[in-house]
Amino acid sequence: MYAYALLEPGFYYLIQENKEEPISLIRVNVETDYCLFVSRFTDQELVEWKRKTDPIHDIIELLSDEAAEAWEASFNARYDLEEDDESND
Repeated sequence: MYAYALLEPGFYYLIQENKEEPISLIRVNVETDYCLFVSRFTDQELVEWKRKTDPIHDIIELLSDEAAEAWEASFNARYDLEEDDESND
C-alpha cells in the first residue's frame, strides 16, 4: 500500500487507487504541506484535491517524458477532432 505523498508534482503516473478498480492516469499539479492537487484523466479531465495520506493500492508506473508527450498528443488530438465535429454541425 502506498500514499499520494510519494508522488511528485509535474509528473504523470499510472495508479490503481483500490485493488478492484481500473488503472487511472493522473498528473500531480500542485503540492501543499498536506495535500496534492491532481488531474485524473478518463474520458475527460477531472481535477481534485487528495490528502498526502490518502492510500493508493499500487503505483504502477511513472510515465517517461516520451510516453507523457505521446499520451498528451493523443489526448489533445481527440479533443481537436471533437471540436471539429461540433463546428461542422
